[in-house]
Amino acid sequence: MTGSSASSRCPGDLVAAIRGVTRQHADWQRTEELVAEALRRHLPGPGILTAAERAGDAREYRTYLLHTEPDGSFSVLGLVWRPGQATPIHDHVTWGACGVLQGTEYEELFALRDDGAALEQICTNENQAGDVVNFTPPGDIHRVRNHGADVAISLHVYGADISRLGSSVRRVYELPVLVPA
Repeated sequence: MTGSSASSRCPGDLVAAIRGVTRQHADWQRTEELVAEALRRHLPGPGILTAAERAGDAREYRTYLLHTEPDGSFSVLGLVWRPGQATPIHDHVTWGACGVLQGTEYEELFALRDDGAALEQICTNENQAGDVVNFTPPGDIHRVRNHGADVAISLHVYGADISRLGSSVRRVYELPVLVPA
């Protein structure tokens, strides 16, 4: 992960809106819902990243830390996906919300089978520029891909100090995936 938490690279109205939500100290589900609403109202354009950052990396998707709240209550990251790039199947340490700034991100949602031996694909989503999605653990197992022909860029807000944790990922799943017929 690259970027700096020393100063915010996020629009002040977005940071203020998220700060207002996190100071309500609601439960995780309500917080992620309110943060998603704030993100919808204040979603910036891809120009929040530099031209070099927006180009992405040929080897893997890139993550840029744009803001960490001083009290550690949330972090904002920019993610850049070149065509064909994907995350591993994973879940998160905390609530989150994501807004697509450019391109299209394809998300697959999974459930862990009761026996823990496999994952079941429960749905897929096609999130286009302007779309905002949100999640709360548990039950937030997913994979994000760029199947498109162009670079995709998204803004992610997590309820944790990512500069300290290094990632929002709690666990990566390397299990067989069962796809519904």
